[in-house]
Amino acid sequence: MRYDLTGITYEQTRRADPRIAEVIDRAIGDGGPVANIGAGSGSYEPAGTVVAIEPSRVMLNQRPAGSAPAVQATAEALPIRADAVDVALAVLTVHHWNDLAAGIGEMLRVARRRAVILTWDHDVMKDFWLLRDYVPAAAETDKRLAVPINSLVELLGRERVSIVRIPVPHNCIDGFGGAFWRRPDAYLADTVRQGMSLFSMTPKSAVQEGLSRLQSDLSSGEWERRHRDLTQMTELDLGYRLLVADL
Repeated sequence: MRYDLTGITYEQTRRADPRIAEVIDRAIGDGGPVANIGAGSGSYEPAGTVVAIEPSRVMLNQRPAGSAPAVQATAEALPIRADAVDVALAVLTVHHWNDLAAGIGEMLRVARRRAVILTWDHDVMKDFWLLRDYVPAAAETDKRLAVPINSLVELLGRERVSIVRIPVPHNCIDGFGGAFWRRPDAYLADTVRQGMSLFSMTPKSAVQEGLSRLQSDLSSGEWERRHRDLTQMTELDLGYRLLVADL
C-alpha cells in the first residue's frame, strides 16, 4: 500500500486550505450525503460526509476525532450500495488507484447526483520552476502518476463534466506538491517532501543534487532574482483542476 510508506507525515503537512475547501464545497452543493473516496486523513472532507473510504491503515489512523465513519476499502470495490449518496468525492487520490476505470465506475454507481474529483494537469505542472529547473526526476514521477484530464472526462461522461481551475494561494496551508511555489525554502525540509507523492515516490538520490542547487540559489539570492515576478503574485495556476460531473 503506497500510503503505508508515503503518508506517515500527513497529519503534520497536509491539511485543508480553506480557500480550496470552499471551491470543493460549492461544487458539492446543497448538503446532501457525501461519500469521500480515497479519503486519506480527512482533509477537505465535507460536513455532509456519511462514509469515508480509504485503503491505507496508516492514513486511517491519522483521521482526527469526530471525522465521518471510515471503512478500509478501495475505490475499485466500494462497500456502498448503488445510489446511496448524493455526491461521490475524490480529492487528490485518483493517481493512486490501481484501476482508474473501475474506480470512476464505482463513483458513478454510488452517487445519485454528482461526482467531484480534485486532480492536476501534468501538462501545466511540468513547467513549475521546481520540477523544470531543479528536480527533473520528480517531474518524471509526477508525469508517471498524473492521470490525463481527458481520460477522466471520458470516464465521467464528456457531455456532463465541467472543469474548475484552482489556483494555488501563495500562503497555501495544504502542503501538496505545488503549495510552496512562493516559499521555496520549504522544499528543503524532509518532512514537507515526505507528504508529496512526487518526492516520496522518487529516490532521494535522484533529487539531492537539485535540492542542493536550490539551497545554494536561495542563499545567494539567485532564486529571487530569477523569479522576482513570482514574489509579487498572490496565486499561481499549477494545473490543479476540479472536475464536476452532474449525473
